[in-house]
Amino acid sequence: MKNVQWIVTFLEAQAAELGASTNTQEAYARDLRDFNDWGKARGLSFETVARENIEDYLIFCEAQGLAQATRARRLSAIKQLYRFAFEEGWRSENPAIQIKGPGRAKRLPKTLEVKDVDALLNAARTQGRAESDRLRNTCLMELLYATGMRVTELVSLPVSAARGDPQMLLVMGKGSKERMVPLSPPARDALAAWLISRDEAEANARSKGKPASKFLFPTRSKQGHITRHRFYALIKELAVAGGVSPAKVTPHTLRHAFATHLLANGADLRVIQTLLGHADLATTEIYTHVLDERLRDLVTSHHPLAKTSGKPS
Repeated sequence: MKNVQWIVTFLEAQAAELGASTNTQEAYARDLRDFNDWGKARGLSFETVARENIEDYLIFCEAQGLAQATRARRLSAIKQLYRFAFEEGWRSENPAIQIKGPGRAKRLPKTLEVKDVDALLNAARTQGRAESDRLRNTCLMELLYATGMRVTELVSLPVSAARGDPQMLLVMGKGSKERMVPLSPPARDALAAWLISRDEAEANARSKGKPASKFLFPTRSKQGHITRHRFYALIKELAVAGGVSPAKVTPHTLRHAFATHLLANGADLRVIQTLLGHADLATTEIYTHVLDERLRDLVTSHHPLAKTSGKPS
């Protein structure tokens, strides 16, 4: 089999058997294509690659200045490809099985202060060319902060999940795992207002012969809903309008803010794990370190004994 066939078959199996998301498949495809291009330039195929070849590729990636996390992700893609190839009988051995990667640098997630979130929510209520845009923007931001959803989960929400003034939403997460997330009163109000505007627009579109959309946030994009890239740009626009530094605002920092603010107000770590859709509690525990860091900064900044100049009065 040619290398391209290996990649296509592997990705199809990931989607069918493990429920890998489109984003995950695209990331695997990019990484494996890069490995394939590197190997082709050296007369190698996936069938003949040896352990030392993979190690040479990782050295090449480091020499290119790729970040530690990027190199770790590329090795993970290669490892999974060869594990699949071994299980399918394409290779009699797995050349990647004993290779240890660079690991991932443990960095604390960036988050936002409550005042920053308030500024973003206020900006969403006023930014937009039409009233429908402002209602949509408000609904997007209220839902994101109220639930801690991943951006892909948010933009692809089916409208059926939002009918009937729900107190909770059913969300399809990574690996096609479903979970329930509660809605705050402001989020429910924003959702109800947006549904009225959305349904009016949909009724008008149907009267012109256009098909009905199944999504809560429909657009004319190929996916049929507002895209991750458009929402990323939107949240940057809201940051500028709200006077918050765009550099520290992304959809994921709002997810981090959701978790950090819950933990700071006494929520149980297991509950936060469930709401975020984390498979492993260790992933959620990073937020305890965020709080520790914030408390340390607070003491350093405000405690009189921590100040180097002068003595406490």
